[in-house]
Amino acid sequence: MIRPSLLWAPRAWLPDGWRDHVLLRIGADGHWAEVSAGVHQAPAEATVLQGAVLPGLVNAHSHAFQRAFAGLAERRDTASGEPDNFWSWRDRMYEVARRITPEQLRAIAAHLYVELLRGGYTQVCEFHYLQHAPDGTPHRDPLAMSWALADAAVDAGIGLTLLPVLYERAGFEQPHLRDDQRRFATSAEQVWAMQRRLAASARPLVGAGIAIHSLRAAAPASITQLLELAGGWDGPIHIHAAEQVREVEDCIAATGARPLEWLARERLLDERWQLVHATHATPDEIQAVAQSGAGVVLCPSTEANLGDGVCDLRGWLASGTSLSIGSDSHVTRAWREELRLLEYGQRLVQRERNVAAAPEAGQPSTAERLWSVVLDGGAAAAGLHRSGLQSGARADLLVVDGHDHALLGVPAAQLIDALVFSSPGRPWRDVMVAGRFVVQDHRHEGAARVASTFAEAMQQLWDPSPCRA
Repeated sequence: MIRPSLLWAPRAWLPDGWRDHVLLRIGADGHWAEVSAGVHQAPAEATVLQGAVLPGLVNAHSHAFQRAFAGLAERRDTASGEPDNFWSWRDRMYEVARRITPEQLRAIAAHLYVELLRGGYTQVCEFHYLQHAPDGTPHRDPLAMSWALADAAVDAGIGLTLLPVLYERAGFEQPHLRDDQRRFATSAEQVWAMQRRLAASARPLVGAGIAIHSLRAAAPASITQLLELAGGWDGPIHIHAAEQVREVEDCIAATGARPLEWLARERLLDERWQLVHATHATPDEIQAVAQSGAGVVLCPSTEANLGDGVCDLRGWLASGTSLSIGSDSHVTRAWREELRLLEYGQRLVQRERNVAAAPEAGQPSTAERLWSVVLDGGAAAAGLHRSGLQSGARADLLVVDGHDHALLGVPAAQLIDALVFSSPGRPWRDVMVAGRFVVQDHRHEGAARVASTFAEAMQQLWDPSPCRA
């Protein structure tokens, strides 16, 4: 794929919104060296982009191995009175997690990451807890599964933030892991050692933070120990929190507080923290999170697929909390779908339209408000110090295909509205990561090879034939 040094766009979304006739110069380090609007004539040496340009977005929450399970848990085979919910889905998902090898993980993740690029993401935060061999013993290299993800990111050409996860118990009252969770076992020392080693590897486009699976899966003493090890470090810290009502109830029974309430009460939260889901939050918890500087990662498609519930989007937006989005279990893999479902969930609950719009604040467009919020929030979630189309940020961008059937005839001023609320389509003509086109004219040069390897891995995982190993 081409590595240009100078680009010119007829229109581009800069930090202050849409601007016309934008010149973008890429530095040798793959970051924007210059971004200037109002350059009416494209320089002779510039590559002229064939459509409006948006920054790439961060996918702030991914479990790549669950891509192998997408679409395969949509049946309920028993007629008993027990509902099919998050917890029954989780048990079935573990059956997949128990079998995946490093080679299969690389194949699954590479295919996923190509899909994410085509869905408008240029960076992904991998909440990584699938660590050990199927029998629970460490691989010869304890980071074998992490390197598989890093290699997959190279195969695809996407940026990656790896988040090794502290995971040590099955529940608040269960001090040990279940047998089907044995691949996940880590201690605070191990998580910090993994983060240090991943960061020291200095792989291009690969960064590393840390994660805590959840309050139910990590004891308070271990959380405290991990934070002490990370004292003075300014990278991202992710945790699942308040995704399920039962999780909230169990946390109250064990600690006397709700999950977000407990994190705030213990004074753990600061601007490094990213609270994944935060679906069941009270107004007081929302204010406490906002005051701490922590961010929230919303995963609308997974939260809908698992029946988690609908967040208080108005509350989060009004609080000024940093928000981002993630595709989590990857039942969908495009940010347009995540934002659409985020707003539609609110409309169904509130019985109103354009819930996220804020005309009183000069933001009448629902899509533009959501887009701008998650664009800024995603950078913090990934540990990127700058993002977007501005000097010093990594040179990532999306070129809109104005000939896409869903966008034909749309007024320029309402392009983001149509991107989010007019579907389906394949709107990204070109995708750039760190100054390199990884998708050009809808083509990813490694996609066919990656898809073939993915199909082989899926056959290995799902072929019921007894003759297969």
